[in-house]
Amino acid sequence: MPSRFGTDGIRGVANSELTPELALVLGRAAARHLGGRSFVVGRDTRRSGPMLQGALSAGLASEGVDVVDIGVIPTPGLAFVAADRRVPGVMISASHNPFADNGIKIFSPSGSKLSDDLEAAIESDLADAHRRDSDWHQIDPRSAAPVGGAVGRIRTDDSALEPYIAHLLSVVEGIDLAGCHVVLDCANGSASVVAPEVLARAGAKTTVVEAAPDGVNINAGCGATHTARVREAVLESGADLGLAFDGDADRVLAVDAEGNLVDGDQLIAMFAKDLDARGELSGHAAVVTVMSNLGLRQALSAASIEIIETPVGDRFVTDALEENGLALGGEQSGHIVFRRHATTGDGILTGLILLELLIRKGTTLSALAAASMQRLPQVLESVPVPDPSRLGRARKVWAELREVERELGSSGRVLLRPSGTEPRVRVMAEAATEADARRAVARIAAVVRDELGHDAEARRVGGEGFPS
Repeated sequence: MPSRFGTDGIRGVANSELTPELALVLGRAAARHLGGRSFVVGRDTRRSGPMLQGALSAGLASEGVDVVDIGVIPTPGLAFVAADRRVPGVMISASHNPFADNGIKIFSPSGSKLSDDLEAAIESDLADAHRRDSDWHQIDPRSAAPVGGAVGRIRTDDSALEPYIAHLLSVVEGIDLAGCHVVLDCANGSASVVAPEVLARAGAKTTVVEAAPDGVNINAGCGATHTARVREAVLESGADLGLAFDGDADRVLAVDAEGNLVDGDQLIAMFAKDLDARGELSGHAAVVTVMSNLGLRQALSAASIEIIETPVGDRFVTDALEENGLALGGEQSGHIVFRRHATTGDGILTGLILLELLIRKGTTLSALAAASMQRLPQVLESVPVPDPSRLGRARKVWAELREVERELGSSGRVLLRPSGTEPRVRVMAEAATEADARRAVARIAAVVRDELGHDAEARRVGGEGFPS
């Protein structure tokens, strides 16, 4: 049985790769290894969410654990509730993926992603159950199934959102957002139930789009992976800026008043410089990933801010923040972690902090973005392949990469990696011109397709979308 855990939990096509049977066994394993008498469980707006949540909750309850269903909520909201109540939490979401996919993310009672050891222990139980035809209790014959009053209860709790909303508002307490007109693209996902309420309570004028989830329209041509919608709404409404969330609202991208995209790298540059100037950037360092634009590295280096680099994935970012006692880290995709305020990336929190920064400095998003860093042209292509794990042994691919690196020299860089969430290989290049970057990506992607498979058409992502 192949490993189920990727860089952001378990994901797959709902009811095919990610089945109710798997969710049930996962619930049992999580109950055993995380312990405790209660779990909180939430979801995004996908049609398959209640199905998988029901199966997972049944697995938890069958191990004697009480389950509190807190309904549709952003992933960072679920993490906040778990930490606030000091119980483990499970989020049913596939983040930015298409609606047919779904995923399961498990959080510890501290609101953090699970350690490698805990994931490995749960993975071992899943593998054992798979080998034994899902006869769960053969895994440990000494463990009898709870019966009678020992079976866990499952109940709903509609009050969980309010403490999370109050927490978000506390971050900008004392700041009047009445002068801001903001477009919110909620991606027909979890942000739909929180972001408009939070911004309205903070005093901002809002124009809300893509906040009518129907179970199948999450991330569909909208949100952080399709920013044309928020750009259009900003220009039509004359707003000061726009914020585009993804399906579970753990990431955000911004658009300025002219409709220009402001990505996660640019946001990190703004926040890092501001925190450092105010003496709040612990260690004078920020955590970024290998995908971060070379322009961000140059900007932070010029400001004497150290860079700590991690693989792609907000879990790696949060781990590095904890290990080094740092305050800020994030990804180009808009996953940004403010360690003082959250245990994971939070798009709504990031949007509020951005608005507070603009008001405090009395400037516009376009001006602040231009002053913070200069992006180098970056091109990203996602090449579908049957088995991304074969990349490490693809000698022709790596030979081509070395040749491209030699030709670019110090004026650019290339990055090649398997996706942690999809059966794809990511090919990225930065260069002095976009044409040079596109040529570099095209050359490497062609060899990837030739050596690793031709099973699907490549999907060009370009400068936005930022898959993980």
